[in-house]
Amino acid sequence: MIFSENNALIKNMNFVLSILIMTVFSFSVDAQIHKKELHEFIHRIIPHASSNFDVEYIQKENGNDVFEIESVEGKIVLRGNNGVSVASALKYYLEHFCHNIITWNGSNLKLPSSLPIDFKKVHEISPYKYRYNFNYCTFNYSMSWWDWERWQKEIDWMALNGINMPLALTGQEAIWQEVYLDMGFTQEDIDGFLSAPTHFAWLWMGNLDGWGGPLPQNWIDTHKELQKQILKRERVFGMTSVLPAFSGHVLPALKDKFPNAKIIKTNWGHGFDDTYMLDASDPLFTSIGTKFLEAQTNAFGTDHLYSADTFNENDPPSNTPEFLAAMSKKIYHSMSNYDPEAIWVMQGWMFSYNSKYWQPSQMKALLNAIPDENMIILDLFSEAHPVWNQTKAFYGKPWIWNLLSNFGGNIGLFGRMRHVAYDPAMALHDPESGNMAGIGLTYEGIEQNPALYQLMTENVWRSEAINLDAWLKRYTFNRYGKKNMLMDKAWQILKNTVYSSDANLETPESVITGRPTFNVNTDFTVTTLSYDPLDLIEAWEYFIKAADSLKNAEGFKYDIVDVTRQVLANYATPLQQQIAQAYKESDKQKYDKYSKEFLDLISDMDALLGTTKDFLLGPWIADARKWGIDDKEKDLYEFNARDLVTLWGDRNGPIHDYSCRQWSGLLNGFYKARWELFFNDLDSCMKNDMPMDYKAFEEKVKDLEWKWVNSHDFYPVNPSGDPIAISKELYKKYETRIKYVYELTEN
Repeated sequence: MIFSENNALIKNMNFVLSILIMTVFSFSVDAQIHKKELHEFIHRIIPHASSNFDVEYIQKENGNDVFEIESVEGKIVLRGNNGVSVASALKYYLEHFCHNIITWNGSNLKLPSSLPIDFKKVHEISPYKYRYNFNYCTFNYSMSWWDWERWQKEIDWMALNGINMPLALTGQEAIWQEVYLDMGFTQEDIDGFLSAPTHFAWLWMGNLDGWGGPLPQNWIDTHKELQKQILKRERVFGMTSVLPAFSGHVLPALKDKFPNAKIIKTNWGHGFDDTYMLDASDPLFTSIGTKFLEAQTNAFGTDHLYSADTFNENDPPSNTPEFLAAMSKKIYHSMSNYDPEAIWVMQGWMFSYNSKYWQPSQMKALLNAIPDENMIILDLFSEAHPVWNQTKAFYGKPWIWNLLSNFGGNIGLFGRMRHVAYDPAMALHDPESGNMAGIGLTYEGIEQNPALYQLMTENVWRSEAINLDAWLKRYTFNRYGKKNMLMDKAWQILKNTVYSSDANLETPESVITGRPTFNVNTDFTVTTLSYDPLDLIEAWEYFIKAADSLKNAEGFKYDIVDVTRQVLANYATPLQQQIAQAYKESDKQKYDKYSKEFLDLISDMDALLGTTKDFLLGPWIADARKWGIDDKEKDLYEFNARDLVTLWGDRNGPIHDYSCRQWSGLLNGFYKARWELFFNDLDSCMKNDMPMDYKAFEEKVKDLEWKWVNSHDFYPVNPSGDPIAISKELYKKYETRIKYVYELTEN
């Protein structure tokens, strides 16, 4: 008996040993593959200096991600517990030792001829398990037309900035097609469900069906393959991607095929048709959820993190705690039924968007129905409207502090820098913050305000608040390639004006980009500023004075255009009010003068923005058309692209201009045309001593807008003109004039 037990023990030990050997061997092989990919990554970032770097893997430290940088025998060794940590080490080296920086809008990668190797070993630990990235809306307001080349750049950017938990929604339409065809639905049924590529976010969140389609099969097929590339690369870096799960939104035909199913009709309320939500208590809910995850896992694999947001900007049919708890359990069961390791990652937007509905009893019921280890809450708008400190840190759930800032992909200097610099660390050390598990970026649109988002990612590898003034000096040094006292002064002003915008919920827009009116604010064009616009002129002056010294820096060229644009965009409001006053007083001479200046201002802004690729309409349209395989598809995608950034929906859509953009091409081609129509009607009324018929004008402007959305005129895809020279010309033209008109308006 003893001999038999010893034999069994030896056999078990041998089995365990063999597993360990296989695991170590597998890890070693994977590590070698990943090291090769990381060397390729380094070569993409700094191709002429990549041979100076080596990569080594190290273990986590107390369960936390860690990186090291050390100079060893003339080589710079980047160590990390995964690819993200290694990439973060590269970023640290480039920024702190070479004074380089990589951003969406202008990078400085002018390395010294001899790379610095005389430094003490760097050792950094992240206090955050999760570093989240993306909002559902980002996938449309910015990423609708991305190909693999653009995705690769973004994944590299994520890795450099410590992101390890990206939302991954691309290719979802292929999975739904497979599921619904397998359930016996026709392609025609599916065509009525899948929307335009620009409106997927709101399709997946249950707000609309089929709008802007039908979606071509080529899109479905190519984006399924694109998602495979995205996930493969993210996983090479060690990122755990958040894939979608079934949230209850079903195609309209389901109500006819399953007449006994418990289906709830909802309406988003923005001019779109009703959509249909399957009640989580219906057995079909788990069945569809399981089918979806099975098909998705077969295609894309899984990291066991799933996003599902039921009733996004719609209220559940009941607010009883019993109903909400049961609903929550069923939604999670639809995930765990297929994947027992499933973790539900929930956007907490609804708690802030509709706080009247989501009272403590409702939130507790929804959240407490799920074990803490199986749910993560994204506090989506932490920098402005945190929910964690009103809910006892989401009643014990792991949660993530997020920076949102941008809505609709709008263009404008805006943010809350002090909150970004101080609040994540404050929350981390707050005894009331419960199970704070990470930080993240949940912007609706990207490729703007690079300083704000670079500041946010600075938090990834530190547990203490950021010294904002010191950080700004290092940021501008790295961005412009040299220290400059004028820029230090300019950025202090920017910090205290556009980047101290606590009074604004979101980016203030320019009256130029709203449908013409004499009002300074409308439903989706809010121009109110939380700072004195004249203060920004002083920062503008510093940029102009520093231009000759910094004119070769890509980041500076972007920034001087952006600051000039913002001053002029703000100036449109007092200029519009002078036109309104002249019309009210029937002062034709004054009316002619200021209306002409207003139109000239739009053209001047268009010319300014035309010097910089990041402010061009042309690439947005060209990138859309590239996805089409024939003229019909190209035209469909162009319509989708034009529509999202103007009307958002159809001719009569109520949320027109929500995603307005101050882009060259859009300013002259769309916004100026609307204002010309408005001024022509006003001019005719003044000449004939008649009141303005605003309802008639609205119908005419809708026709003009709809015609533009359906047109195919060409817009340049490459910048033209000198951004420095044009910025200087506009400063000379407008600086005194702006101050004069502001003074007139105030008086």
